[in-house]
Amino acid sequence: MALLFDFFPVLLFFLAYKWYGIFVATAVIIAATLVQVAVQWVRSRTVKPMHLVTAVLVLVFGGITLLLGDEEWIKWKVTAVNWFLAVAFLVTPLIGDRRTAIERLIGNELKLPAEVWKRLNLMWVAFFLVLGAVNLVVMYRFDTDTWVDFKVWGVIGLTLLFVLIQGAYLMRHVEQDSKEQ
Repeated sequence: MALLFDFFPVLLFFLAYKWYGIFVATAVIIAATLVQVAVQWVRSRTVKPMHLVTAVLVLVFGGITLLLGDEEWIKWKVTAVNWFLAVAFLVTPLIGDRRTAIERLIGNELKLPAEVWKRLNLMWVAFFLVLGAVNLVVMYRFDTDTWVDFKVWGVIGLTLLFVLIQGAYLMRHVEQDSKEQ
């Protein structure tokens, strides 16, 4: 259910685009993202940092899109989010307890050597950079229909594929760690 909650603004964006076009879809994703943040706040009195960053970027890029009547701005949001995440993952080890972003996210479930956490984190940095760049290629080389399909299904699919690859990589190290004990 939490996964559906995370993706509900994107799914509403997709449906609104298919029925009403990019500008209505942009207004819908702005509203849905604000509802998502509000619901999270009411339930737990906290907001996930990722939802907060996404909300700010949706408001900025979506707002400019609607204000200027230029769909290019909402398309840039995908790249902005991914490149922001790449930078965040890159600088996180320099802040606080020196753990990588990926270790902070899943380190309670897995015990891995510091070097493995660093490699995993760099893989995520590379993934976010590439995904942001691929968004620009799709944005500038294809029509808006193709971009919307990529934004919804391509980004989700590529992320799931990357998570599976990461899982396979992690299994090698989890198995090694278990054998060493």
